Amino acid sequence: MALAGPRLTWSLAALLPLVFLGVFFAWPVAAIVALGLGEGGVWPALGDPGTWSLVGFTLGQAAAATVLALVAGLPVAFLLARCRVRGTGLVRAAVMVPFVLPTVVVGLAFRALWPDGGVLPIVLANAFFNVAVVARTVGGLWAKVDRRAEDAARALGASRLRAFTSVVLPALGPAIGSAASVVFLFCATSFGVVLVLGGARYRTLETEIYLRTVELFDLSGAAALSLLQFAAVLAVLLVGGAARRRREKALPLRVEVRRRPVGGEWGVVAAAWLVIGALLVPVVGLVVRSLSTQDGWSLAGYRALAGTGDRGTLAVTGWQAAAQSLRTATDATVVALVVGVVSAVVLVGLRRHGSWFAETLDTALMLPLGVSAVTVGFGYLITMDALPGDFRTSPLLVPLAQALVVTPLIVRIVLPVLRAVDERLRQAAATLGASPWRVWREVDLPLASRSLVAAAGFGFVVALGEFGATSFLARPDAPTLPVVIARLMSRPGELNSQLAYAACALLMVVTTAAVLLIERLRVPSGGEF
Repeated sequence: MALAGPRLTWSLAALLPLVFLGVFFAWPVAAIVALGLGEGGVWPALGDPGTWSLVGFTLGQAAAATVLALVAGLPVAFLLARCRVRGTGLVRAAVMVPFVLPTVVVGLAFRALWPDGGVLPIVLANAFFNVAVVARTVGGLWAKVDRRAEDAARALGASRLRAFTSVVLPALGPAIGSAASVVFLFCATSFGVVLVLGGARYRTLETEIYLRTVELFDLSGAAALSLLQFAAVLAVLLVGGAARRRREKALPLRVEVRRRPVGGEWGVVAAAWLVIGALLVPVVGLVVRSLSTQDGWSLAGYRALAGTGDRGTLAVTGWQAAAQSLRTATDATVVALVVGVVSAVVLVGLRRHGSWFAETLDTALMLPLGVSAVTVGFGYLITMDALPGDFRTSPLLVPLAQALVVTPLIVRIVLPVLRAVDERLRQAAATLGASPWRVWREVDLPLASRSLVAAAGFGFVVALGEFGATSFLARPDAPTLPVVIARLMSRPGELNSQLAYAACALLMVVTTAAVLLIERLRVPSGGEF
C-alpha cells in the first residue's frame, strides 16, 4: 500500500504525454480510419490480391534491408565497442550521418548512382539509413559484455569464430533482436526513399496510402492499408520491447576496456572501415552531382538557391525555404523536448515503483514511428478545426506533426541516461529535505544535461529532414526544404534538378555539423541512437 501514493503521482504525471499522444496522434488516426470505415469498401480492399502484393513487397524489402543493415552494422559495432584504434570518433560520427539525413536526400543520393531506381537501390538506401541503429544498439551492449567468458572459451581450444558464435553472439542476441525490430520498422514505413527510387513501379504500403489519400481520394482503401500497417507496427513494437527488456536483464554487465585488435580481429576492423567507405559513396555522389552540369562543373545550383527555380516552379526562394525549415524544426524540437523529457522522467518513476503502466506508456510513445505520416497528416486536416482557433491554418501544424516523430527518439536517448542515475543520490537529497522537483533539478538534470543537449540536436536534424507528414501539411507559400526538393525533382528542367541537388547538399552539411556536435556531447550511456 505504501507504493500506491507514488504510483498514483507518477501515473498523473503521465497525463502530459498521454494528452499529447491522444490529441495529435490517436484522434487524427482514429478519425481517418473511421472515415474510411464509414464509407465502406475496406473488406474489398483487404480481399484484393493487389493489396497483399503491396504487403509482400513492403515486408520483403524491409526484411532484406534489415538483414543487410545487420551484416554491415555488426563489424562497426565491434570496432566501436571493443577496439582502441585511431579514427574511432570519425567512425562514430560517419555512421550516424546517414541515419539523420532527410529521406528525400538519401533517395536523391542513390538516384544519382541509379538513375532508373529499382528494388536494389531501395534496399540499399534503407540499409544505408539503419546501419547506425545496429552499430549503436548492439555496440552499446557489446561494450559491457564480460570478455572473460570469451577468453575462457579460447583457452579451452575454441577457435575465434567458435568462441564468437557460442559465447558472444548469444549474449548479444537481445540487442540484435531489438535493433532488428527497429530497423525493420523504419524500413517497412519508409516513405521518401521509396517515393524517389520506386516511382510508379514499386510501391509500399506507405506510398500506396499516400497515393490513395492524396491523388485518388480512396479513403476506404487508405484506411484498410493503414489498419494493416498499424497491426504490423504494433507487432514489431511488442517484439522490440520484449527484446529490449531481455537486453536490460540479460547478463551481469561490466564496462570492458577497449584494446588494440589482435590476429583475426583486424579483419573485422577492416570490414568496418569498408562499411564506412560504402556509406560515404552516396554522400560523395550527391555532392558531385550537385556540382556537375551538362556543360561541366558549375555552382549554378547553389546560386539558384536565391531564386524560385525554372519558370517560377516554387512559390518561395530556396533560402526562404531553408529559413522556414529552421523555424519549423526549432519549434518541433522545443515541443518534442518538453514531451519527451517529461515522458522519460515519468517512465523512470513508474518503473522504479514497479508499475505495469510503464511498459504500456513506453509502447504508446513508440507508435508514431510506425504509423503512416500521411494518415496522421490527413487526420489533422479533418480534426484540427475542432480545436480553438482552427489548427488547420495554424503555423504550428507542421511542427506538431514533426514533434510527433521526434519525441520517441528523444525518449530513447534520454531514458537510459536517467535510468542510470544512482538512486542513492536521489535518496540522499530527499533525506536532506529536497522536494521531488528539487531532487530532479539538482541531481538528475546536471547528470543528464549533456544527453539532453545531444537529444535536442538529434531531434532538430530529424525534424529538419522530416518529409512524410510535412509533404502533406506544408502550405505552398511556406514549404520546408525537403518539400521543395521533392517539388523540384517532379518538374522538368536542368536548373530545377541542379537546385534540388544543391538544396540536398545544404541539408547534408547542416546535418553533418549537428552530428559532430552531438558526438562531442555524447555520454557512454547516451541511449540507443
